[in-house]
Amino acid sequence: MSTGELLEIDPLELKFPFELKKQISCSIQLSNKTDDHIAFKVKTTSPKKYCVRPNTGIVLPRSTCDVIVTMQAQREAPPDMQCKDKFLVQSVITKEGVAPKDITPEMFTKESGNTVDEVKLRVTYVPPPQPPSPVPEGSDEGSSPRASVSDNGTIASQEFGTTSRAFAESNEKASEATALISKLTEEKNAAIQQNNKLRQELELLRKEVGKQGGGFSFMFVLIVALIAITLGYLVKS
Repeated sequence: MSTGELLEIDPLELKFPFELKKQISCSIQLSNKTDDHIAFKVKTTSPKKYCVRPNTGIVLPRSTCDVIVTMQAQREAPPDMQCKDKFLVQSVITKEGVAPKDITPEMFTKESGNTVDEVKLRVTYVPPPQPPSPVPEGSDEGSSPRASVSDNGTIASQEFGTTSRAFAESNEKASEATALISKLTEEKNAAIQQNNKLRQELELLRKEVGKQGGGFSFMFVLIVALIAITLGYLVKS
């Protein structure tokens, strides 16, 4: 804050958080601690770069006035974020009843006979905050190079890959077991059908022999033995 002869000005350094292609504003407060009416005018070394509202006005006795300074959107950042722009606040005592529209540039010249109070203001660019640098994996002493679970609760890529491979192998084994069971079931059904067919043939032989009324021939005994052996093998299967 500057305590001039006529106006107190805060701040003396205009700080703009610099961002490319974006308008940025800051305010200046003018305080009149006197019992006089104070006329003011704000000048800058770069009038095309800044917009000042209001750039002239009247500060009533024992009151304040806020001035908004807006920097136009910039396409390029200055070297090393240094700014050489300056502002100048001029103030003079004026008569009661003078309106802002009555203020003229001649009022702030020495030729007018008025006592002109002048305060210079600097401009500073504040660089935008930098994002935090990421912590390298495995940088902490004693920690595992790869965490099993990431910060957002998802499974880490390495563990996820291992789980996926295990799941795929399990599915493959399950498919093989299903195919084997299906094959065995088909073979069992075929054996049962063959068993039933042999039983039917044996029954027919028995009936045929019964019709003939004779004894069992050697050939019949041999056939029956073969059928019995085959039935026993199929039942065991």
